[in-house]
Amino acid sequence: MPVYPNRIDSKLPNVGTTIFTVMSRLAQEHNAINLSQGFPDFDCAPKLRELVTKYFNAGLNQYPPMAGVMALRERVAEKAAALYGTAYDPEHEVTIVPGATYGIFTAVTAFVRPGDEVVLFEPAYDSYAPAVEVNGGKPVYVRLRYPDFSIDWQAVRRAITPKTRMIVINTPNNPTASVFSAEDMRGLESILRDTGIVVVSDEVYEHLIYDGCRHQSVARFPGLAERSFVVSSFGKTYSVTGWKMGYVIAPKELMAEFRKVHQFNVFVTNGPLQHVLAEYMQDKDAYLSLAAFYQRKRDFFIDALRSSRFRVLPSRGTFFQNLAYDAITGEKDTELAVRLTKEKGVASIPLSVFYHDGHCDKVLRFCFAKSEETLAKGAEILSGI
Repeated sequence: MPVYPNRIDSKLPNVGTTIFTVMSRLAQEHNAINLSQGFPDFDCAPKLRELVTKYFNAGLNQYPPMAGVMALRERVAEKAAALYGTAYDPEHEVTIVPGATYGIFTAVTAFVRPGDEVVLFEPAYDSYAPAVEVNGGKPVYVRLRYPDFSIDWQAVRRAITPKTRMIVINTPNNPTASVFSAEDMRGLESILRDTGIVVVSDEVYEHLIYDGCRHQSVARFPGLAERSFVVSSFGKTYSVTGWKMGYVIAPKELMAEFRKVHQFNVFVTNGPLQHVLAEYMQDKDAYLSLAAFYQRKRDFFIDALRSSRFRVLPSRGTFFQNLAYDAITGEKDTELAVRLTKEKGVASIPLSVFYHDGHCDKVLRFCFAKSEETLAKGAEILSGI
């Protein structure tokens, strides 16, 4: 087949392979400890594996309903009501999706038109801006304040214009490991009052929040809930990232537009796994115990780094720990991340890749969703630098 390169006009000319793929591949090539990409190195609960066998053998292997298996939608709605005090109708306001990234992309696609502006907080997870741009929108960036990555709400006010169609928030935040406070949410609620701006709230780490803090979902705040998509992840919650299963909840009018795109994109999400999750969600402790489980891992990793020259930045949520290295070297973080992987045998993610302009605070992100053995080995290497 002939190739006509002059006819290719990329919609994403500046987008290459994600940093997660790059660093995981590099870790594999150099047999390095992979503390870069955000996935556990331990298996999921045995009960989940048992339920997979049960439902794959139950003859439930054809198309499920477009919006998802009703039993699972009901469990999601029950959880949102119990944790956040907001009632969502499982028939019209909950959709099961093949992963949270898909949910975010679909929400953006359903609402962002060419020329629309979308406010993003930087450093921002790297799927947000491409989702906006491929739909003809323009990302407008508000930089979080280093080193605590707090929000400058006056900067947010300045970023909003008559062209603003959407704002994307992420709490607990990847990659900063910061969290929105109730005051932050009320501030956002105030700013958006009397506007038609839609919120996409990435809450995939909703159950991974530490030191006694409470997850402030947009669902808790009526002025935000009425305009928001809440996106979450079964993969992150249940240590099954390879399943690519998540959900989206939103008011009926928003969800109707979301489903218009969803039905012509993937149409349905893996059916047997939805039945698995519907039954497993009856065990509420499986997600309510996660904060304590991962806080122990965070604290173990931090304690193992006590003799290192890295500076530990606060990790209030997610399963990431950021380490500042400004007392060690003046290297660009992308260069140091590669060198540590190749020469020292431990892989991380440089934070500058989450800024559109490559801004560098000399910080590397490490994933502590690993066994204690893995974390101890990684910390030993880092402490020797």
